[in-house]
Amino acid sequence: MTNDLEAIRKGKILMLAGTDLAGKDLAGADLAGANLSQANLSGVNLAGANLQRAVLRANLRGADLSGADLRGADFRNADLRGASFANALVRDASFGGAFLAGASIGNLDLSGVDLRGADLRGAALARAILHSADLSNANLSGADLSGADLEEAILNGAVLRGANLTGANLLCATIEQTVWDGALLDRACLQGTPLSR
Repeated sequence: MTNDLEAIRKGKILMLAGTDLAGKDLAGADLAGANLSQANLSGVNLAGANLQRAVLRANLRGADLSGADLRGADFRNADLRGASFANALVRDASFGGAFLAGASIGNLDLSGVDLRGADLRGAALARAILHSADLSNANLSGADLSGADLEEAILNGAVLRGANLTGANLLCATIEQTVWDGALLDRACLQGTPLSR
């Protein structure tokens, strides 16, 4: 497996669907365009890895994706609970239906990212840039969105029960049928939303 791991790190093996790489050190690996569908990547170290356009519909529970290039990656329905995304590049990535409960994704630029139906319960999204992101039907219960930029974000049907939106920017956000029970909205910018009326 050591030789295989080295080949994987160098991007020589990109068809990795169903592979068990749990807990492996793939920091800095070149996996651009790799197919990791249904792979077991729980606890894997992918810090600084190139995963552009990779298919990551996999178990990434507790994975370290800090500093990774995830632009255009497909995380739809992936298990990303407890994963770390510090300083990762995530533009144009798709997280529709993904499980991101407890994930650390604060301070990231998630502009325009697809998070439809994602489970973001208790996620750390403080100061995240979610400008024009699609969070339709996402569950953000108890999430920390303090200082987050949700300008023009789509929050239709999203659940923000008990979420911390202190100082968040919701300028012109779309919020039809959004559930706000117990959400903290102190100093939040609500201009252009039905809540501002």
